[in-house]
Formats: sequence, C-alpha cells, structure tokens
Amino acid sequence: MLKIVVMVSGGGTNLQAIIDGVKDGKITNTQIAGVISNNRNAYALKRAEENGIPSLCVSPKDYESREIFNEKLLEAVDGFEPDLIVLAGFLVVIPPEMTAKYKNRMINIHPSLIPSFCGKGFYGLKVHEAALERGVKVVGATVHFVDEGTDTGPIILQKAVEVQQGDTPEVLQRRVMEQAEWIILPRAIDLIANGKVRVEAHRTWIEE
Repeated sequence: MLKIVVMVSGGGTNLQAIIDGVKDGKITNTQIAGVISNNRNAYALKRAEENGIPSLCVSPKDYESREIFNEKLLEAVDGFEPDLIVLAGFLVVIPPEMTAKYKNRMINIHPSLIPSFCGKGFYGLKVHEAALERGVKVVGATVHFVDEGTDTGPIILQKAVEVQQGDTPEVLQRRVMEQAEWIILPRAIDLIANGKVRVEAHRTWIEE
C-alpha cells in the first residue's frame, strides 16, 4: 500500500481528483496519509476534513525565518511517513533537504506540456496567459518527478489539450484541469503504487 501526502496551497481540485480516484478504484493500492497546506484558508483543507483525511497547515508566516519553516515543513511531511509526496498546486519552494530526501518519491502536476511555459514564474493562471499570448494551438499538463530545479525533473505522463477560439486564461485553465490534470495525476499515482514507473538517468520508463 502506497502512503501518499498531498501538498496544496489553494482550492484542491487535484486533491479532489485523487480522493475520487482512490474511492472509485482508478487509483489502486494507495492510501492518502495526510494533506499539508501552507495556507490555512485553503479549501483543500476542508476537502481533507470532509473525507476524514488528517491535515496540517505549515505556513512560512508563522516562523521567523525560511530556514525554520523549511525544517518544520520537512518535519510535518516526515510525520506522515509517506512513500510518495504529491505536489498538487503547492506554491512554495521545496526545501533542498526535502528534494534530496525524497528523490524520485515526489511528483508534481504542472499545467503545461513541459518544457513549454514552465520554470520560475510559471504557475496557475500565468501559464495559461502566456500560452494564449504566444498563440499556441495545443497546451496540456505534465506530471513529473521533482528534482533540484523548477519543473525540470523526469517526466512521467503528459496529456495535450486543444486551445479553442476565444479562450480566456480562466476557460483554458478549467479545460486543462478537466481534460488533462484530473486524468494524468491519478493515473501517475496508480502507476507508481503498482511499481510500473522506473527512473533511469533523466527519463522514466512505464510498464503498462
């Protein structure tokens, strides 16, 4: 049984996709051990509570320095003894100590087809604004392992979504969630839970 901790800063729609995936059997052999947010007002914490999942808020605002916050965040994660950390819209820089400790055991969902529209400054609506400004015809989402860089870890799954005439960033964001993020994040967790993902150098290999 794969124990996962989901880390999230906002509404938690991807968290909900994971909760639903576990309930309806799309995600097998997996238990959500806990939810951690840096934002005590995050609706994701309410979703966790409603589903009987232990949750914590660890906010940088509550500590005198970033170093202390980083220590407390790692302590909170370690407390759940996870096999896998899932970053589902967690808008805080991950401490290097955590990245090292959970190498190839931490995944992230990013709302673009990496390497497009990713890296520093590309998150949330900003990704979709940039895609529309550039005039691309296809966008999508990527699930990848987390390494020391920003959106640079080995890619696990990607799914493309077509841009439509008249899209606004908000409309496009919703379509990417519905047609890509909520599909490939649960799928990636299920693959990992069943030992079907292996990392070699900077690439992943998936056994279907």
